[in-house]
Amino acid sequence: MTDSKANLRRNVNLLGTLLGQTIKEHHGEIFFNRIESIRQLSKAARAGSEVDREVLLDQLKNLSDDDLVPVTRAFSHFLNLANLAEQYDSIAVSHGETFCVPDHFDELMTRLRHQGFSKEQVAESVANLDMELVLTAHPTEVSRRTLIQKHESIFECLSKLESSRLSFRERARIEDRLRQLIAQAWHTYEFRMKRPTPVDEAKGGFATIEHSLWNAVPDFVRAMDERLREHTDIGLPLNAVPVRFSSWMGGDRDGNPFVTAEVTREVLLLSRWMAADLYLRDLKPLIGELSMTECSEELQKKLGDCREPYRVILKQLRERLRETRSWCEFSLVDKPRSSEVLLLQKDLVEPLELCYRSLHEVGLGVIADGPLLDMIRRAHSFGLTLIRLDIRQEASRHTQAVGELTRALGIGDYQSWDEQERQTFLLKELQNPRPMIPAKWQPSEEVAEVIATCRAIASEGQQALGAYVISMAYTPSDVLSVALLLKECGVDFAMPIAPLFETLDALDGASECISSLLSLPWYRGYCHGGQMVMIGYSDSAKDAGWMAAAWAQYRAMEEVTEVCRENNVALTLFHGRGGTIGRGGGPAHAAILSQPPGSMNGNLRVTEQGEMIRFKFGFPDVAINSLMLYASATLEATLLPPPVPEQSWRDMMDQLASDSLQTYRGMVRDETDFVPYFRAVTPEQELAKLPLGSRPAKRKPNGGVESLRAIPWIFAWTQIRLMLPTWLGFGVALNNALEKGQRDTLEEMISQWPFFKARLEMLEMVFMKTDSKLAEYYEDRLVPTGLQHLGESLREQLETSINALLELKGGEELMSNHPQNKQAIALRNPYTDPLNVLQAELLYRVRHSEEGEVCDKLEQALMITVAGIAAGMRNTG
Repeated sequence: MTDSKANLRRNVNLLGTLLGQTIKEHHGEIFFNRIESIRQLSKAARAGSEVDREVLLDQLKNLSDDDLVPVTRAFSHFLNLANLAEQYDSIAVSHGETFCVPDHFDELMTRLRHQGFSKEQVAESVANLDMELVLTAHPTEVSRRTLIQKHESIFECLSKLESSRLSFRERARIEDRLRQLIAQAWHTYEFRMKRPTPVDEAKGGFATIEHSLWNAVPDFVRAMDERLREHTDIGLPLNAVPVRFSSWMGGDRDGNPFVTAEVTREVLLLSRWMAADLYLRDLKPLIGELSMTECSEELQKKLGDCREPYRVILKQLRERLRETRSWCEFSLVDKPRSSEVLLLQKDLVEPLELCYRSLHEVGLGVIADGPLLDMIRRAHSFGLTLIRLDIRQEASRHTQAVGELTRALGIGDYQSWDEQERQTFLLKELQNPRPMIPAKWQPSEEVAEVIATCRAIASEGQQALGAYVISMAYTPSDVLSVALLLKECGVDFAMPIAPLFETLDALDGASECISSLLSLPWYRGYCHGGQMVMIGYSDSAKDAGWMAAAWAQYRAMEEVTEVCRENNVALTLFHGRGGTIGRGGGPAHAAILSQPPGSMNGNLRVTEQGEMIRFKFGFPDVAINSLMLYASATLEATLLPPPVPEQSWRDMMDQLASDSLQTYRGMVRDETDFVPYFRAVTPEQELAKLPLGSRPAKRKPNGGVESLRAIPWIFAWTQIRLMLPTWLGFGVALNNALEKGQRDTLEEMISQWPFFKARLEMLEMVFMKTDSKLAEYYEDRLVPTGLQHLGESLREQLETSINALLELKGGEELMSNHPQNKQAIALRNPYTDPLNVLQAELLYRVRHSEEGEVCDKLEQALMITVAGIAAGMRNTG
């Protein structure tokens, strides 16, 4: 077996060497030697040399403005290349051996049989698997699409180099191509000149599907089918849809004034256009392949006598797809025309499945199970719209809309009514057949946009849309008000309405809200026996701290699951996870298996955000591996759920959550110097000015930390390597428990409760990425002396938290049980550290420049450090 670590080192060294050659050719030997000197000093400083650390700080601090950009670019590019090598290593195949993150599927199949599940039970569970991945944009997305495409080509070259059959010349040719691509990346400007629009972000999502997921999905389903047959002798049904995709890009208007009804309409049309175009690409070779003459009676009856029936029916489908694509193009410029447009899913699927059945019936199943089957799998997963678009809006906007409407009608002020009065009114109007919105009503601009969005939903129809998500939801009226607005705007289908519970109070009240909703006969009829509930990981952690939020999320999911079970309603939990641990991120397998028992019922709906879309789904082989991980974890959580927590564990979590919450809020809310310190020590204010995502960094432009979005909140602390939102309060809570002699309970929770074990392992990963010395350097360079006492206190708390965790696990080193992840973090540190030092220096220079005198080089270098540190941390927000 080839040594995977040796492969990784070889690829990192190869890419690093080629980058070094590019830098040397462009900037000369002297500059290259300076980069090497910085790198060597950084490695020595990491190894503990204080002398080398001082020399490193001095060199970086005294770089000229002209040198800042190329130096930051050198380290940022290396980190991106190291990420590519590691991504490739996760799925690399060499000499018949696979080195990948284990997807656990085969192991799970064996365990299920040993646990007494019949072949039929296992096969049915796999066939009913329903995973929906919701692609979302990232307000702090830092990678330009042009560079991402070059990285994709580099990845392909690494794959080609693995072949043992390459001749010397072929290998040299591939390495030359790598050299070209790295040179192209080096000579390409890293960032957009202006902020992306929501449509730009949506196009980025479409590109991930086009270049990766379009091929990965049928390969993933085929792999699942093959493995299922190996273990049960039963295959997946033809219409199985284990994975689907939705999106928030172009539909998420919460706090983003640039997402309008017109933008939503444009994104939906572009999505339909892309789907039609991709199917047309599939059909071209498929029509060429299906030249058979034998066909079933069913197909012959449909077409009559013809020599090549499969080609005839597929050419008919091709013409309708062409018409659909043209219709989208004309509709985008407001010139729709009548044509044979495909509008129903069955119109796409039925011709394909007819061909499939016919081929099997006449003994040509070996042909049917080729590219035709792959196209059928795609049709079931992507449909006619490629993705389904969720709509998200904040609850108060709907309250405002209904309030303006009631005032215009002269029937009172809805906004001043209590919850019971609101429900009574909403239910009465929901059951009233007459229109409620006056023809000449002139609402405010904000309310007009809410109404326009609802009318766009009505015009697009059910197939194109996912759920209507209500952020900052608390009460049943938040859900009923959306239902009323949809009805009044002509929506004639029951669009799923998902309340998003995202603060500590909202999570604590989630089950009561859902219970009240399900007690309403009208709503029970509306939801047709199904209810989606979204759990907000980001804002709850920002509100309460990670530990208290995690326990509140668990209890909310547990209680909502029980409420829906009692009401015989199928629950879909929608997990609003981000990339970082502090926003619900982390290893997917462990996260899924730590959910409350019974909350996973063969379905998973989860957000995939920004750079995590690239890391998990940016390349077909990586995407297949990621999907298999999700599938095995979802099945295991459904069929082999974790234990119900003991009462002693619950009591312990109540205590830990309470202690950590008190410490967290005591610092973030009650410490008067905290906000000034946060704004001084982190690049929060500068991040808001960079042309990164389409959405503003704050919900309210003049608000404080409470108005700051969870993503830039996490992002800012990640950049300076303090990671405060994830661990603040944890150390105090854990030490309190240890001092009370509760170690035995804690150790029992670690060994027997996946929820608690997963949280501690995630914290270990966070602690591995923190660096008190670097955080202190930011402080020394940027924070007024009168505020520095706060930083000292925070660093002491960080050290206390790390020591408490190490004491509990009985180890001397972090991540001792995960050496591969530990090695990956250690590999990046010598390259990330100089970027941190340079970022602190750049922030100092920017903040001490005269108004209007900040040069472009400083701002460009600052953006490069943001991107480089994000690459080094492997996630941003």
